This record gives sequence, structure tokens and C-alpha cells, in this order.
Amino acid sequence: MNDQSPAFGQADLTNCERELIHLAGSVQPHGLLLTLQEPALTVLQASANVAGLLGAQPGDLLGRPLRELGAEVDATVRELARDPQLGELAPLRITLPVRGAPQVFEGSLHRVPGQGLVVELEPEPGEPVPADLDGALARALQRFNGAATVGTLADAVVRVFRDLTGYDRVMVYRFDPDGHGKVIAEARDPRLESLLGHHYPSTDIPQRARELYLRNRVRVLVDVDAPAAPLQPARLPEGGELDMSMCSLRSMSPLHLQYLRNMGVTATLVVSLVREGRLWGLVACHHYAQRRLPYALRAASDLLAEVIATRLAAIENYAYAQVAIQVRRLEQRLIEATSTEGDWRLALLRNPRTLLQPLDASGAVLFHDDEVLTTGEVPSTPQLRALRALREWIETRPREELFACSAVEQANPALSALTPTASGVIAVRLSNHRPDYLMWLRKEQLLSVTWAGNPGKPMIDDDPLQLSPRRSFAAWSEMVRGTAAPWTGGELALARAIGTALNDIIVQVNAVRLLIAEHQLARLRATVGGANEAVIVADAAHRTLFANEAFHHLTGRDARALPDLDALAACFVEADATRRRLATLGNDGRSWRAELTLALEPPVPVALRVEVVPARDGTVLGHILVLENLTATRRAAQAREHLEQALARARPVATAAGQDELGSAILANASLAAMDIADGPSAPSVVPVLEELEASTRRATLLYERIRRFRHGR
Repeated sequence: MNDQSPAFGQADLTNCERELIHLAGSVQPHGLLLTLQEPALTVLQASANVAGLLGAQPGDLLGRPLRELGAEVDATVRELARDPQLGELAPLRITLPVRGAPQVFEGSLHRVPGQGLVVELEPEPGEPVPADLDGALARALQRFNGAATVGTLADAVVRVFRDLTGYDRVMVYRFDPDGHGKVIAEARDPRLESLLGHHYPSTDIPQRARELYLRNRVRVLVDVDAPAAPLQPARLPEGGELDMSMCSLRSMSPLHLQYLRNMGVTATLVVSLVREGRLWGLVACHHYAQRRLPYALRAASDLLAEVIATRLAAIENYAYAQVAIQVRRLEQRLIEATSTEGDWRLALLRNPRTLLQPLDASGAVLFHDDEVLTTGEVPSTPQLRALRALREWIETRPREELFACSAVEQANPALSALTPTASGVIAVRLSNHRPDYLMWLRKEQLLSVTWAGNPGKPMIDDDPLQLSPRRSFAAWSEMVRGTAAPWTGGELALARAIGTALNDIIVQVNAVRLLIAEHQLARLRATVGGANEAVIVADAAHRTLFANEAFHHLTGRDARALPDLDALAACFVEADATRRRLATLGNDGRSWRAELTLALEPPVPVALRVEVVPARDGTVLGHILVLENLTATRRAAQAREHLEQALARARPVATAAGQDELGSAILANASLAAMDIADGPSAPSVVPVLEELEASTRRATLLYERIRRFRHGR
């Protein structure tokens, strides 16, 4: 197999993943490109279309200083080039003499390390920028802020982008963990057929293209049939082709252009949606005639994408907080069921909707104490052996907190009997010592799509260049046959959070059973002792019956040195107050929670949770104490305070010139997102989310300043 990367324009469907699209060597002909050598700003390369756009032949510019094109462009480029970190695109707006008449150009400048400065210029388009662009963006931000789910946010995004840019069709693509895509929202001209719900395989967007979408967030195609303008010379004087990764005018792959032609699309705008450094999805705009978007609207699109990313972060993090509430309720039900019924497992599976809906699962299986309990749509009784084989197979794999698969049959053909009801599996381990698992199951996905026109009509022909959405769907259908819909990153995170919380619940439930049944003490010691949370069990007289290894690691105290809860109080900085409160436990039958500080060096903040365990006759059977290290939570609070201080510093700047609707809206969006980012025991650390929000807000403010420069001619 030949692994050599094909040159730009030389790829086919067998090797398009490796096509060197960043070395296109040409630009779209509506704009021109110049490569400049620093510090003299000598022209090293010029696109062939400078003759038509500037009235000068490329050969006449090569080796000549930029100032010969005009003093304004030379001064502007020199000023911007003083920034040694000129990696992102810096906007340009200049006037050049063209055939004796002044012509306004807009474009950008960026530095390619080791190669020079790249200037891209386009004649100012005839289509004006909306007069109330600031107000339109502020209203868009308000709409985004009102979205409580990813679906409602995506619907708002397509409507805002269509109103703002005027493209015939606007879609939001979302990528699944395997890289396949789906259209989750659409706004279109009513004369066009709908592509909502359309799936396409990961191969439709090669990996190199995805990498460029991460670096260059806004890409515009003006005319799919316009011939490209090559760079002259093709190679730089010192050898090598120009890296065009950040070039707005870079020509697009012939494979992609063919795909668009087969759809009847003439012009496109694609805006990247980036979350935590990964490509979450795309806003894709299609037009069925030539369309060139002014730079101000491109900057506005970039700004909106940043705001959308912050809203996505808030929505997805808010889901974790909701899971924390659900898990707390589940915890209460299971502990109550253990006290009244003697078995927490029935309470877990009694309401299938509560367990299945958060993960969009069709069934669930609980392996516990050598028993198999099920709920929802699961394999039939004769196939229970296959379920046990699934558990044994998972046990043979590297031990992890969570196992996930969306194509069990493909991963292990011996388990093909499970395909109809259990093509997809998420399994969380419930014990470090036994093969106990909670598994969520997902059925084989149904392959269906609605097309306008005759679905039996041939898909263009058999030429691999003749790509079309219908052919892409057929390829996706073949890829996913025998699989379930992939588990999303959010669903995996939720399963992990529920599994972690359930492990905690099991520890607490088993602690209750430890008090009830002396003969089960040995087994329960192994379960509680191996828990991740620090747990202490005390009887009604406050005598310490048990403290696990996690408690020892957290406090540095040997459990034998803590005969009772009075001695435990000495572990805390707030020893006297803790001692007094612990002494009253059981008097009113109520649980107690407090944030305390372990007397260590350095001190460690902890949350102490004390559950009073009632006996069936109403007396107090004993107490369960759980300690949680709050160090990470405090760090999150510090990060939130730092963000709030940054917003406080930015707010006077945004409003210094009077009432600024858009600037205020940007800060309001960041503030609202910060409020929606909630801490919870099931949530991951919010520190990187808050830091990402702060960085995104800074970049949104920078993009806003670019818009103002375009609007005011600066």
C-alpha cells in the first residue's frame, strides 16, 4: 500500500485523507495573494490574477518592494508586521490605485514562520454591510443565551446565520465520536429539498481538512466553477511550497468542488464550532449562485462561532449539574429501599425511564452478586448466556472505569446474537473485586433517510469523483450496518458520572447492611474498604466500627487511633465546633453536612456528610460519615472569581464610549455562561471550562474590535 501523500489536486477517494490541501499553490480568482520577504517587504510570490485586479503583471511585481503598489498598503503592512505573534489573520482595509482610479480593497495579513508575510486582498464587494450589524449581533447573542439545549441552540444558529448572511441554505453539522456527521438543524429557501437529519461518513471530510478547520475557523467559496489563479512562481526562492493553511483565498480540493457541483451548490461559507480544542461541528452555508461575503460579515460569523462555543460549554456543563440532582435522588431511593426492603437493586431498576432516558438507551442490565437483573428492551431469556459472555469478554479487556462500544458484533463476532437489542453497550464497573457491572444497551440503528425525488434514481454514475449526498448516505449506511448509534462524548461522561455515583451509593448501602447483618461483615469490609471515598461507620453510641483505606489516605490517621467520633473531631481545624455537633447526632434523626478543614500540612478542605441510619423500629441504628476532598472545588471557585474579575475589568472598557449594545451583549453572554457552568459531584472539573470561557470572551472582544474597524474604515 502506497502511503505517500498525494499533491493538491492529485487525490482520489482512496487517498484523499492524505491530500496536501494546505499546499494548494493557487487562490480563488476573486482575490489576490502576495508573499512578502521581511524586513524589506519584497514580493516573493504573486497570484496570476494580479494583472486583472491591479493592472500589473506578476513578473513586474516579483523582487520589487511592496511600496511600489502604494504608500498606504506598505505603511499598513509594516505596522501590523511589528507584532511578532502575527499568527492569526489581521484585517486589512486599504485603497490602491488601479488603472488610474482609487479602488478599495479588504483582506488580511498573516505570517507563515520561515516563509514570510502573506497579504490577501479582495476588491470591496458591492453588497453593503448591514447598517445595524452591531444590533443584529447583539440580538443574536440574546437568542443564543435563551437556548437551554443543544437542539434549540442549533435551531437559533441556522436562523441567525441565514438572516445575517443571506445564503440559500444554512445547516449545523454535528460530529459523533467516530467522526461521522449529521445535520441537526437547517434553515433554507422553501424551494430547496431538506437535508435535515442527513448522515454522512467521516471520509467526506478528510482528516487534513478537519485540522485546517481548527486553525482557520471561517472558509468562503465564492464560485465553484471559477478557475483558480496559480501562485507565481510556484515555489519560494529558497525552495518549498507556501503553506496556505491560514489563507482565506486558498483554492479548494477538486474532490470537494465536484461534491458541491453534484449538489448544485455554487458558493459556500463554512464556520467551525470548536469545543475544548476539538472540532465539535460546522455551520455550513450553501448558495446556488455566486456569493462573496464582506470581510465584516466573516468576522461577525467568527465572533458568533465563539459565542456559540461558550453557550455549548454552558449547556453541556449544565447537564452534569442536572445529573448530580438525579443521582442524589437515586441515592435517597436506594438507601431507603435498603432499609425498608433490604435490596437496593429493585429500586434501581423499578423505573426504567429514570435509568435509560439520560443515555438514550433502550435497555439496561445489572450484574450483581451473581444475579442478572434487567429493564427495558433486552435480550430474551435464552440469550442470557450471550449477555454473560459479553460480561466475560469485557472482563478480559484492559480494566477501565468505563467500557463503551457501538458495534459489539464487529468487535467480537461471537456475540452476534446480541446485535438486535445490544449492538451498543456502555458498562460501568461496580466493584474492584467482583465482575459486577451496570450496562446500558442500545439497539441496532435503523437506516432510513427521506430524499426529494425518486430514491431509486441512480446516484450520478460509478465515477468515484461523482460524489453526492445520496452516495455519501449509502456509504454511511454500509459503515454503520450492524451497529448502534454511537455513544456521544456527553453520554459517555454521564454514564461515567452515574457509575461513580452508584459506586458511592453501593458503598453507603453496604455500610447500612454492615450494621444490619453481622454475618456479611467480611464481604462488606472488602467493598467499603476499597471505595474511592473516605467512609467511616459508627454505631448509635458513636463508637467507630470501621474506617476505610481512603479515609487513611485522606486524613493520614490510623483508624485504630480514632475509637469514637469525639476523637474524629480532633482531625479538623474546627475541632471544638465539630465535636459539639457530632455529640448531638441522632437526637433529632436528621443528617448533617458541613465544610471543614483537615488539620494537615498544608490544610485540606473537605465536605463531611453524616447520614443517620434509622432502624425499622424508629431508633437510630448508627451513622455513616463520608469525607470528600474539596481541593478541586475550591480551585474551581478561584477560577470563577478570576473570570468574574476579568469581566469586571472588561466591562468599563466596553462601555467607555457610551452605551455599546454589542459590547455589552458579549459580556452579558460570558456572564450568563459563567452562571450556567455549575459545579456538582457528578460534573468534571469546571476549571478548564471557565478558563476556556475567559479565553473565548477575550477572542470575541478582539473579533468585535475587527468588526468596528471594518465598519468605521480603520
